[in-house]
Amino acid sequence: MLFSLEQVYSAQSQMAANSEMKIHFRKQVHRSLRLALVILTCAVATGAQVPPQQASGAASQVATPAPSGKRLTLQDAFAKADQQNLDLAAARLKRAVALAGIIIAGQRPNPSVSFSATRDAPHESLFFDQPLELGNKRSSRISEANQEVALSDVEISAAARHLRREVRDAFFAAALASGLTNQQKQLVDLAQKLRDIAKSRFDAGDVPQLEVMQADLELSRAQADHEVARQEEKVAFSRLSTLLNEPAGTNWELITPLDTAPPQVALPDLIARASDANPDLQHLVKEVLVEQAREKIFRSERIPDVTAEFGADFNAPGDYRVGARGQLTVGLPIFSRYQGELAQSSATQKMIEGEILATRRSVSGDVEAAYNELVARQTEVDLYRRTVIPAGRKLESLAEDSYGAGRTSILAVLDAQRSVQLNEHDYLQSLFELQQAFAVLEEIVGAALD
Repeated sequence: MLFSLEQVYSAQSQMAANSEMKIHFRKQVHRSLRLALVILTCAVATGAQVPPQQASGAASQVATPAPSGKRLTLQDAFAKADQQNLDLAAARLKRAVALAGIIIAGQRPNPSVSFSATRDAPHESLFFDQPLELGNKRSSRISEANQEVALSDVEISAAARHLRREVRDAFFAAALASGLTNQQKQLVDLAQKLRDIAKSRFDAGDVPQLEVMQADLELSRAQADHEVARQEEKVAFSRLSTLLNEPAGTNWELITPLDTAPPQVALPDLIARASDANPDLQHLVKEVLVEQAREKIFRSERIPDVTAEFGADFNAPGDYRVGARGQLTVGLPIFSRYQGELAQSSATQKMIEGEILATRRSVSGDVEAAYNELVARQTEVDLYRRTVIPAGRKLESLAEDSYGAGRTSILAVLDAQRSVQLNEHDYLQSLFELQQAFAVLEEIVGAALD
C-alpha cells in the first residue's frame, strides 16, 4: 500500500495530537540513540574496528555482482579491445600509408623519349633523356620515409595506450554500476524486512499505522532506486561492449572485482619509465629524427642532377643516313641552394628540442601529481574499508535491534539505513576513482604497470 508524503505528514499530525506521551517518549529515545551513535562512531574510529577480513568480505558482497553471462577479466578486456576495437584498427591502417611512402621515396626518375621531323637536314631525330640523381638523394628520401613510419608507430602506440585507459575506466564503471545495483537490491530487501517488522508490530498493537505507512513509502523508494540502478548498469555495460566491438546487449560477468588493489609502484621508477615511454615525448623525439632526415634531403638536393641524353639523327642527304648523338645537361646551383629550407629545418629542430625539454619536465610533474592522486585514493579506500563501513553496519544493526525490541521508532532505523547506503555508495565510488587514478598514471607513463 503506497501513500504520498502529504498523507504521511497529515496522519502523523493527527496521531501526534492524540499521542503526546508517545511523541515525548520517542524524542527521548532519539536523543539517546544519537548519543549512542556518536559514542560508537568515536570508539570505532579510535580502535574498536571490525577485523579486516570481515570488512573486506562485506565490501566484496556490495561490490561483486552475481555471476552471470560471459566471463571477462580485465586482461581479457584489454586483449579484446586490442584485437577488435574499430578506432584502433583505423589508426593502424595509417601505417600502410606510411609504408607506401617508402615505396614512393625509392622511385627513380623515368626516362623520356622525343622524336622530331623537320625540313632541314637531318630530317628526323630520336632522343632518350635519363635524369641521373647524384648526392644520395634517393637514399635520403628513403631514410626520411622510414622515420615517418616510425612516427606513425608512435601515434598508433599512443592510441593503444589511450584505448587501454578507456577500457579500464569502462570495465570498472560497469563493475561500479553492478555494485550499486546489488547495493540497491539489498536495500530493497532491508526495506521489505523493515516493512514486515512494522506490519507485525502494528498487528500486535505496539505501533501506530503511521509507521507501516512510512515503511511502505521507504520500500517504494528503494524499489524505484533499484530500477534506476539497473538501467544505469545497462548503459555502463553497453559502453564497455562498444569499446570491445561486441554486441551492445552482451551480458558480461566481470571476474576482476572493483576492489582489486592496483600494483605497488615507486615514484622514481615511474618518472624514469615515463622519460622513455611517454607518448608525447616519444612523438617529439621522432619528430626530431624526421626533421633531421628532411635536412639531409635538402643538403643532397644542393648537388645538381645530371640529365644524360642519347639518340640519333636520320636522313641527312649528302652527309649521312644515321648519325649518333649524345648530350649531358647539368643544372647550375647559382641562385637557389635550398638556403631557406635548410634554415627552416634547423630552426624547427631547435624548436622541437626545446619542446622536448619542456615536455620532459611537464611529464615528470604530471607523473608526480598522478602518483599523489593515486596514493590519496588508496588512503581514502583504506579508511572506508577499515572504519566507515564497519561502523555504519554496526549502527544499522543496533538501530534494527532497538526497533525490533520496541525501544525506538522506525525513523531511527531509516536514518541508519540511509547512512549505511550513503557510506557504501561513497565507498564504491572511491574504489572506482582509485582505478581511474591508476589508469591516468599508466597513460602518462606510457607503459603497462600491471
